[in-house]
Amino acid sequence: MERRSRRKFSPEFKTKVVLEALKERSTIEELARKYELHPTQITLWRKEAISKLSLVFGKTADSSKEDKEEQMDKLYSQIGQLKVENDFLKKRLF
Repeated sequence: MERRSRRKFSPEFKTKVVLEALKERSTIEELARKYELHPTQITLWRKEAISKLSLVFGKTADSSKEDKEEQMDKLYSQIGQLKVENDFLKKRLF
């Protein structure tokens, strides 16, 4: 009896299969036959994708907030440096 080696699937392939499963134009069994997968595997990928969908939308809001805070810190630092330089140059003129 020949033992099959474990297959690895790219994220792109998983996405393609999950999107087809979510569209529900074909049954899970039909998709499994089409892509030579076990129906349980498609179901697991589908559940994982659905559970992580909220992270996709939540991260952008959180990361943009963090980016803005980081940018503000840099700008405040730059303002402080320019103020020191400005004061120094004023003292040299007078």
